[in-house]
Amino acid sequence: MRHTISVLVENRFGVLSRVAGLFSGRGYNIESLTVAETLDSTVSKMTIVTSGNDQVIEQITKQLNKLVDVIKVSDLTSSDHVEREMALVKVSAEGEERAEVLRIVEIFRGKIVDVSPDTYIIEIAGDEKKVNAVLDLLKPLGVKDIVRTGKVAMVRSTQKGKKGGEE
Repeated sequence: MRHTISVLVENRFGVLSRVAGLFSGRGYNIESLTVAETLDSTVSKMTIVTSGNDQVIEQITKQLNKLVDVIKVSDLTSSDHVEREMALVKVSAEGEERAEVLRIVEIFRGKIVDVSPDTYIIEIAGDEKKVNAVLDLLKPLGVKDIVRTGKVAMVRSTQKGKKGGEE
């Protein structure tokens, strides 16, 4: 089963390497990893997508919590949360294909972020299913390149008066 794990860490040199090393050293795969500063520039948030049964995820969580620079670890999979990813897709766009690409982009509320005589670069954001659906429709038209961010996720607020969705 796929799990989305949120890890709050000290924003220091080597933290990403130690987290990645923890996974590789134990034979766990990271399917997706995003990292960015929070409102506090001394703290970063990692969103890690990995697979495993409940015992594997519990082991990963315990090992992450043992790392010195880790502040908090949360498995968001069973929590009410919002998740998104973004993709840039370079697609062939010549002749009648140009209009078809524009229709697909409009339907999925994407953006054309670059235009050349024979290609478009499209930005699409949403959950994984949405991004995959757009890619499935664009592939027959000639996808030339794809870059995906990986998943970012945030827990929804469950009580009135809480700020920032943290629990």
